Amino acid sequence: MGARNFRDYSVWKEAVDLATHIYQITSEMPWFEKKGLCDQMQRSVVSISSNIAECAGRISDGEFAHFLSIALGSAFETETQLLISKNVGYISEEQYCDIRTKLASIEKQLNGLILTIRCSSN
Repeated sequence: MGARNFRDYSVWKEAVDLATHIYQITSEMPWFEKKGLCDQMQRSVVSISSNIAECAGRISDGEFAHFLSIALGSAFETETQLLISKNVGYISEEQYCDIRTKLASIEKQLNGLILTIRCSSN
């Protein structure tokens, strides 16, 4: 099997859009969080789409599923940082719910891809 085109995956497109949105939101957070929560949230959200792109270049289904699992872990990490941001008042309840909905869609798609790959390779 040859390399997959990551640009064809809707989950990759949604993850890139989410990362762009997170960067916009974190740009409005307090200056003293720029090297803390903002930086960590930016890294974890970028990791989602980056790992999807990286795994698309992997030949084996096992490697593909592995990197999708890393992307899923990054989505869970982003979700945790998002909740902390809401809890300390850096983002509104509305922003939290909007982003949480987008994350849930990404997590569901990643889970589906992982299960499909693992089931097809057994």
